Amino acid sequence: MIAFLRRWLDSDVGHSFRTSPTALVAALIALACVVAAVFAPWIAPHNPFDLATLELMNARLPPAWSPDGNREFLLGTDDQGRDILSALMYGARISLAVGLASVALSMLIGVTLGLAAGFFGGWIDTLLMRVCDVMLSFPAILVALLIAGVGRALFPQSPDTLAFGVLILSITLTGWVQYARTVRGSTLVERHKEYVQAAQVTGVAPLSIMRRHVLPNVLGPVLVLATIQVATAIITEATLSFLGVGAPPTSPSLGTLIRIGNDYLFSGEWWITIFPATMLVLIALSVNLLGDWLRDALNPKLR
Repeated sequence: MIAFLRRWLDSDVGHSFRTSPTALVAALIALACVVAAVFAPWIAPHNPFDLATLELMNARLPPAWSPDGNREFLLGTDDQGRDILSALMYGARISLAVGLASVALSMLIGVTLGLAAGFFGGWIDTLLMRVCDVMLSFPAILVALLIAGVGRALFPQSPDTLAFGVLILSITLTGWVQYARTVRGSTLVERHKEYVQAAQVTGVAPLSIMRRHVLPNVLGPVLVLATIQVATAIITEATLSFLGVGAPPTSPSLGTLIRIGNDYLFSGEWWITIFPATMLVLIALSVNLLGDWLRDALNPKLR
């Protein structure tokens, strides 16, 4: 692992990362958010979703540095007495899990369909492009809102796992189009190159050519797009949760925490919504900055 890291740092991309202050700061912020989310059960001061530990007497306490604050709750508490700092860690865990899962599923669907459309062409390409045109004609958030809302209406008493599955599916169905169009365009270029024609002449199966030869050469744009789409998926999940059709109330994400705090924003309890919103902005901004850096680092014209 150490040897691999050293080789990566000595590569062109690693050198670009080491010499880019923006990429370094964004990576540190993203790493801190991921570590806080992954290790929330061990490093969070409280378990904000354990009802047995909540005290309504601790509801809406201001941050610890305020005159009425409590040192036990560094960033204050919400309307149910939950520790805001602990809720941020657990909420970020849910937001990151939904965002990463939906992006991974979107990549799988989009890359597969894009490879097939670009390599085989014909009616497969035509059908896929018409489906993409239809999907792009609707705002992504409205499609996700419709699917998530219908899923919640059909399964109102569904367990949390099914609710998260519907949420991931709703984001995936609006996110695969970008991968399909990107991979299709790159595959159209790659399939006419000499190495692909040589493989075809030697009798290599089309699926093997796509998997072993074409796919590795079209992954660069996909990785850049996936990095940026993680932030988009997290914001989409937060929007759906803010509107009440995202993460279930028993396992609130950052969007749910923002919606809860929004009811108390104008009554002076600003910390209930400001801190979750800040956490969401930090995650989305750091991931977007990393995506911008990766796009420039993988562009040979900018080296």
